[in-house]
Formats: sequence, C-alpha cells, structure tokens
Amino acid sequence: MTSFTEPRRRPNPWRVAGWSTAVGLLLLPLIAMQFTTEVNWTFGDFLFAAMMFGLVGLTLELVVRASPSWFYRGGVAAAVLATFLLTWSNLAVGFIGNEDNPANALFFGIPALVLLASALAGFRAGGMVWAMVLAAAAQIAIPLAIMSFGLGDPVRIRPIEFPIATGIFTALWLTSAALFRHAARER
Repeated sequence: MTSFTEPRRRPNPWRVAGWSTAVGLLLLPLIAMQFTTEVNWTFGDFLFAAMMFGLVGLTLELVVRASPSWFYRGGVAAAVLATFLLTWSNLAVGFIGNEDNPANALFFGIPALVLLASALAGFRAGGMVWAMVLAAAAQIAIPLAIMSFGLGDPVRIRPIEFPIATGIFTALWLTSAALFRHAARER
C-alpha cells in the first residue's frame, strides 16, 4: 500500500513508447480489416503477433535491467530486430518462392544458432560478437547453399529481393557484432 508521503514513480517514457508501439502495430491490421478485404487476420494471427511483440519487448526489458552498457543494449536490439524481421518475413512471404517452400525452414536455424552460440558464450559481450558473426555467415551461406544445391525452385527465387534481403540481414547481424565488440571493450 502506498502512503501519501511517498512520491509516485513516473513511468519510463521509453518503456511507454515501446509497449505503445507494440500495441499500435497490433491494432493496425485490425483497423485495416475494417476498410479492406486485402487484410484478413484470424485470431491466431493476432495471437502469434502479440506473442512475437511480447517476446521482443520482454527481451529488451530484461537486457535494459541486466546491462548498463548502451553498446550491449544496442547489440541485443539489433539482434532482436534481425530475428524478428527474419522470422516475420519468412513466415509471411518466405524467401524462396512462398512461405510454404520447405527450403525456407533453413532460415529459422539462424535465430536458433544465435541463441545457442549466445548461451554458450554466457551472453558475455566478447562471445556475443562471435555469435553475431556466425549468424551473418549463416545468413550468407544458406542462400548460397539453396542456390548451389537446387533446394529452391530457381524460377521462384526472387532475383532482386533475395540478395537485398540477404544483405540487409547480414548488415543487421554485423551491426550487432560491432556493438557487442564496443561493449566488450568497455569493460
């Protein structure tokens, strides 16, 4: 129970902005469904999106509480963004053909690899650098393997989007690695 003499803690504006953004993003398809038939989300879609946004938010909350280093926090934020976008885009449209192509499942191995390598590194900044470099290498290796071994239908591989997406995700992983490298040097 709060006494009248205790000052009330003001909510952190970054937390309010972050969680408000998540709720706003979740409401966008609901609003769009009122005006167009192009957007047709089911309850399961909303539930999955809420879980994804919640995991992102909780991860960032934990990191902010666990580390005072802005570089470490930035490294985690870049890795979380890469993981979120990789998962979301792969489920929504897929990288090879459409989301139903089994070759797309290989891309889900990258976040799993990041989590395993990060855990093995004890989530220390120096080890996280290598986990992110490994993720960047996997991000490049998977498309090369898919094209080399003919795992994806070459006609359905998007010739322009595929290398662009690979470059964007690789850049996110390497940005995360650079931020973790700075965090490791702070100590």
